[in-house]
Amino acid sequence: MDNLAMRLVTQWIKNYPMLIHCTWVSDRWHYEQGCLLKGIHDVYMHTGENDLLEYIRTNMDRYVENDGNIRTYREQDYNLDQINNGKMLLQLYRYTGKEKYALAAKKLIAQMNNQPRTKSGGFWHKKIYPHQMWLDGHYMAMPFLAEYGIMFGEGHYIDEAVRQLLLMEDKARDSQTGLLYHGWDESRGQRWSNPVTGQSPQIWGRGMGWFAMALVDTLPFLEGHVGREKVAAMLQRCSEAVLNVQDTQTGLWYQVMNHGTRQGNFLEASASSMFTYTLKKGNTLGILGPEMAEAAKRAYQGIINNFLYKDREGMLSVKQNCKVAGLGGNPYRDGSYTYYVSEPIVEDDLKSLGACIMALSAVEYL
Repeated sequence: MDNLAMRLVTQWIKNYPMLIHCTWVSDRWHYEQGCLLKGIHDVYMHTGENDLLEYIRTNMDRYVENDGNIRTYREQDYNLDQINNGKMLLQLYRYTGKEKYALAAKKLIAQMNNQPRTKSGGFWHKKIYPHQMWLDGHYMAMPFLAEYGIMFGEGHYIDEAVRQLLLMEDKARDSQTGLLYHGWDESRGQRWSNPVTGQSPQIWGRGMGWFAMALVDTLPFLEGHVGREKVAAMLQRCSEAVLNVQDTQTGLWYQVMNHGTRQGNFLEASASSMFTYTLKKGNTLGILGPEMAEAAKRAYQGIINNFLYKDREGMLSVKQNCKVAGLGGNPYRDGSYTYYVSEPIVEDDLKSLGACIMALSAVEYL
């Protein structure tokens, strides 16, 4: 088996010694950077290549100051996306022992302590999206909360991570397919929200992927916790639902998961990578059965066949990534099928590249 994960990481670091050298990366504390660095860290954990850890450190140090201040980060936005980079803060604190990383992580924890909530206790995705829970935010924040709780002996953060994951499934799960809708609006005030259930209209592939990865990345921190069995059962339910809509020909997944080959729908790289990672890691954790590992292998080959390509210089790129998708905002995103299949498709954006590296790494190393 070719080591494609290491190849992608090595060429990226060679081409972009700092993330901001990449023309489509903005110079700010942003969750997409954390996605790529998480993929690089996955490869580092299996290879021990110090250059990879140094790359993570130098890119994080562009924003983390000696007193723990995080340049360009704004707590008052109460944006769960901005918690994602905290995962790398915890790793750097573990490896280096430098206090600035712990102090910076505590700044993110301060946001979580004050994050606005629904009446049922669920975190708003962002302050600008009141009363709304989105799948995305659970990947950004819950593994961080659980690991922080373990690292600093503050078990209530582990409890909170479990609570939030269970709440999201309860509010967003489709009873027929077992898949989760992208968002839930407690107020029912959004045009996209179902007036009865509060759920958004469609099941977006990457949204479901964010949530699946949130489950499998939180579970390692739940050993001995009373909520572990519930989260493991949730991972099993979600994985079975995902397996039911895996494309039989390619082993991949569609942008709008509940519409398959409907005109305009397309196989999407970031979601397919996220499910590949989840199914393989869940099997490695002993929670998912061998059929899930086999599904991950089929998806791995599908990624190679459909999403990876070489340019003239032999450089690998990851194509067919949905650039962005959301709900509400301005211009208004109504969560319809037409909306999700009309968003731009791009190559090598950081969240998709990071997810692809995680998927390749999981199959090649685990």
